[in-house]
Amino acid sequence: MEVHCEGCAGCCLDWRPLLEDAPRTNDATRGRRRTPFDTDARAPLDDDTSFVPLTREEVRSFLEDGMAAALTPRFWRARDADEGVEIDGRSVAAVAGRPVFFVGLRKPPKPVAPFGREETTWLPACVFLDPTTLQCRIHGDERFPDECGAYPAYNLALEQETECQRVESAFGGERLLEAEVDADLDGLLLGSQALGAKLFVHPDPERLEGIVDRSAAGELTAADRAECLGVAAGSSPGTLAISESHYEWGKARALETARDDDRDTGERETGDRGRDESWVGPAIREWQRRYRDANGTVPPADVAGYVEVDRGAPETPGWDALE
Repeated sequence: MEVHCEGCAGCCLDWRPLLEDAPRTNDATRGRRRTPFDTDARAPLDDDTSFVPLTREEVRSFLEDGMAAALTPRFWRARDADEGVEIDGRSVAAVAGRPVFFVGLRKPPKPVAPFGREETTWLPACVFLDPTTLQCRIHGDERFPDECGAYPAYNLALEQETECQRVESAFGGERLLEAEVDADLDGLLLGSQALGAKLFVHPDPERLEGIVDRSAAGELTAADRAECLGVAAGSSPGTLAISESHYEWGKARALETARDDDRDTGERETGDRGRDESWVGPAIREWQRRYRDANGTVPPADVAGYVEVDRGAPETPGWDALE
C-alpha cells in the first residue's frame, strides 16, 4: 500500500473545523477511522473521529513506560436494549451485561497547518504528532501502535472509505496512491478475537458511574482513565476474565504516572528522562492551558519545541530525510 503523507496527518487529527474554509462533501463529514465494533447504530460516546484502538500488550507497554497520560478509553451507545447496560442514564454497549470499551490515544489541542495551509489552527491532534513536521514522534519505535501501522489497510479491508480519500475529496491532491490490501491482516482482530485483546470488558458497571458521563463530556480525570487502563491491562484475550493482579498493577501504575506528571515544574531538560518522568502528561496539560488562554490567537507550530521536545519528546526526521 502506498500513501502520500507529507503535509497531511489527516488520520492523526480532527480536521472537521477546517471544513468551514473547504469544499464540503457528503463523505467529509462522516465518522472516519472505522473498527469492527463501530456501526451507524452503535455510536461512540466521545467525539474523536480518528480513534486508534490499542491492544492489551500496547496498553501494558505504555503503562510500563510511564505514558498512561497518553491513553484514554472509548465507550459506545448500545445498539438496542438487549445489548446495553445502563450507566449514568445511558445505555452503554456491553457483552454479557458488562460494558465494553477500547483504549486509544488522546488528542490535545495543538497548533497545526495541514493540507498546505499557511496559517496554524488549533485542532485536536494525536499526542504523538509533531505539529511542526506533521510526523509521528514514535513512528518506527517499538511503541508505535499496530493499528497506526496498518492504516489505511484496515479501512479498505472493512470496505470503508479511508482518511486519504476524504482528504482528497475535501482539499484536493492525491493521498491514496495505491490501494492493494495484503491478505494477512491478523491484527484487525474481528469478532471474538478482539475480546480481551482490543475490546475490553469491564467487570463491574457500578465502578463506571460518573466515568461514562465524563467520557461523553470529554472531562475524564486521571483516576477515570486509570480505572479503565487497569481493566485493559488485566484482560485475558478471548475471554471475559480479568487478572486481579494485573488490574491492580495497571491502575496503580497509571495513578503513579499521574502523580509524577503533577510534579512537573516547568523546567526544560533535554535528553533521556526516567521511566516515571514522561514528557507526555505535562505536555498535554500545557497544550490545554495554552488553548484555554489563547483568546482567539494561535501560536506557530514550532512552539512544540518548547512544549514537547524540551520536555523530552523525540524529534521527527522531517520529510527531506525520507526522500
